[in-house]
Amino acid sequence: MNRSLALLTAAALLSGCQTFAPSSPDGVAPVEDPAITEQPAQPQVYRAFSQETVLALLTAELAGQRNRFDIALDNYLQQANATQDAGVAERGFRIAEYLGAEQAALETSLLWAKTAPENIDALRAAAVQLARAGRYDESMKFMETVLQRQGNTHFDFLALSAAETDSETRAGMLQGFDRLQSKYPDNSQLQFGKALLLQQDDRPEEALALLEQQPSKDRPIASILLHARLLQSLQRNKDALPLLEAGIKKHPRDKRLRLTYARLLVSENRLDDAKGEFVELLQQYPEDDDMRFSLALVCLEAEAWKEAIVYLEELVERGSHVDAAHYNMARAYEALGEGESALIEYGLVGPGNDFLPAQARQTELLFAQQRGEEAAEQLRKNRENQPDYAIQLFLIEAEAWSEAHNNERAWQVIKQGLEQFPEDLNLLYTRAMLAEKRGDLALLESDLRFILEREPDNAMALNALGYTLADRTTRFSEAKALIEQAHQLDPNDPAIIDSLGWVNYRLGNLTEAERLLRKALKQFPDQEVAAHLGEVLWAQGKQKEARQVWRDALKAQPDSKILRSTLQRLTGAETP
Repeated sequence: MNRSLALLTAAALLSGCQTFAPSSPDGVAPVEDPAITEQPAQPQVYRAFSQETVLALLTAELAGQRNRFDIALDNYLQQANATQDAGVAERGFRIAEYLGAEQAALETSLLWAKTAPENIDALRAAAVQLARAGRYDESMKFMETVLQRQGNTHFDFLALSAAETDSETRAGMLQGFDRLQSKYPDNSQLQFGKALLLQQDDRPEEALALLEQQPSKDRPIASILLHARLLQSLQRNKDALPLLEAGIKKHPRDKRLRLTYARLLVSENRLDDAKGEFVELLQQYPEDDDMRFSLALVCLEAEAWKEAIVYLEELVERGSHVDAAHYNMARAYEALGEGESALIEYGLVGPGNDFLPAQARQTELLFAQQRGEEAAEQLRKNRENQPDYAIQLFLIEAEAWSEAHNNERAWQVIKQGLEQFPEDLNLLYTRAMLAEKRGDLALLESDLRFILEREPDNAMALNALGYTLADRTTRFSEAKALIEQAHQLDPNDPAIIDSLGWVNYRLGNLTEAERLLRKALKQFPDQEVAAHLGEVLWAQGKQKEARQVWRDALKAQPDSKILRSTLQRLTGAETP
């Protein structure tokens, strides 16, 4: 190929490069930033270039066609600076933007704006890139220029980009917004951007007041959505609903408005209405499987079990949200009393977020049907097939045997787990709890202290050790220190409050013990807490009140062994 033909080819390529978009590795053209593509593209006129520039740009274009965007960007950067040509700068900017090369995008956008000062797209691109770089004052100046020329601005992006900045920066930006608003008091874009910034600055009332000044006619969708979010944040859902309803009437096919409205209906427990909205959305967007899944979940919440199953089966057929669909189908079948179908669906849930919940629930169902050996065999196979979940599956099985009052089998499962994972803290904690049931307090203390050596701030281990020492030994001072440490780490945990009350009882501090145990029982009406509080009241001579506490607890848990044994020990009978 001779030199003249090469240059002719280069010129032809460059004359069309304004519309060329570098393809992604899978051949899909990138979606360009709306901040720079709202205006119809105008043919770019290039001035005469030197042979060196033409060859460099031709190399860049060919590199882009071969997915070597790094070479393309490097060449365009060099030639944009060398030629100071607006077309080359814009082309370099678009490549940098596509690649996410922030510094290059900033550099080329500023050069584009400099060399094409009348081009609104160039000015807007520079403003956005300056905002991304945290240069807000400069960005605002470009935005004002765009505003003066009646172009669509992106004050919303400017406000959102300040979300992670400090309060001083946001305060400076607000001053800039105020300055512009004094010049353009009725500009809705400016009002919306300032409202966003106020929201980012945790000033929802001021943001709301600003939006409420806007006339409702022809109000932008983004403004309606922000208005609704602000009302929700202020616990004013009842006001947000009619706002969204009015927006949907004006924009009946806007997905964002209807989806926000549907979700708000769910939060208001208007499940039938929400279901209707999701049905409408799915009819508008039948290929949207996220919408289909949301509709299925709303049906589950509304206890429309069979309807939910229909949508979930569709998801499985479409190969979307497959594991979540199987898991939620199992829930629906359980609610319908179809236990075998539920077991099948739980068994079809693969690795992922729903795998362990499915395994746990499947195990519970099998044990409830006296099919513990079947559950154990399935868990064993899953430990082999899914070794990444082996520890959790050991724990699920051990808990199931323990709940079935087969502590020896639970012990063997944990023993097997620790042979494979000898220092796993969850397995060790479970062994410690089982050791307590076996009366092996030495092993319990050894395992819990091993955990605390690794995690000194493990409140659960501190509480477990402290409570055991208080309940099963006379090392009360040591026990209290451990429980108090746990309480400092997690002051609202009712189990820890119960332990603190119990150790105070063991130390003879009956008034403090009663206060703490009443607090624990109010937060967590558990059989053990009730047994403890009743015993403290009994020790204070408040036998009538103690019996009432036990009576109430037995109504909720009539088979409670700890309540029955406490009653037998203190009153000589197993009933209050």
